[in-house]
Amino acid sequence: MSEQKTYSWVSAGATDVGHVRQINEDAYLERSDIGLWVVADGMGGHHAGDVASSNIIDVLDDTNPSNRLSDYVDEVEDRIISVNDQLVKMAKQHDDNRTIGSTVVAMIALDGHSAILWAGDSRAYRCRNNECVQLTRDHSQVEEMVQRGLILPEEAEEHPASNVITRAVGAADNIYVDVEIDEIQPNDTFLLCSDGLNKHVSDAEIGQFLQHQNLEEIPQRLVETTLQRGAIDNITVIVIRAFANSSN
Repeated sequence: MSEQKTYSWVSAGATDVGHVRQINEDAYLERSDIGLWVVADGMGGHHAGDVASSNIIDVLDDTNPSNRLSDYVDEVEDRIISVNDQLVKMAKQHDDNRTIGSTVVAMIALDGHSAILWAGDSRAYRCRNNECVQLTRDHSQVEEMVQRGLILPEEAEEHPASNVITRAVGAADNIYVDVEIDEIQPNDTFLLCSDGLNKHVSDAEIGQFLQHQNLEEIPQRLVETTLQRGAIDNITVIVIRAFANSSN
């Protein structure tokens, strides 16, 4: 029976308000010490999107890590559901039918596996052996149109409904969080981001950035590239890399 690898993690993050928004409704969490990283994107055009994203981060920052991946996933999912309940209750206290919501994407790393959890159009990518793939599927109207063959993937970003998401924390009484679990390989590099990044930087370009050796520079370089191209939304990026621990 082969010995299971253990991993150490290095991560870096960056965020910027962009050139159009007045406030940064994004928030992120970097907890390499407990194998948890999160990006939350307050829903643009709604009231208190920054409150929604901050609440997600605050609640997840208090997560109790588990020794079993399934229990850890359940803990994070339960906390996201609790924030959903809190935001829905908060919104109902107002008379203007406001929505206080946020998308979320989170990564858990434990026992040689990664778990990606998400609701909305914030994304996770993984670069492995020079091949970079998107691990999440946007909960958005245009993604549903792509899946049904109504539009091409390259038409999605420019479509008039590109900002219409179909799932978010705080948007409905019940929230369903998608989960994808995979085995980790040495030097796997992951990226979590709000949609402010992929509005200006293509998946192919993201893959090129993720292969850069100096991980700490990647988030800021991606943010700077987005700013140079107009940055019509807030931008948040976390990059995470796995290093196999040497066995004695």
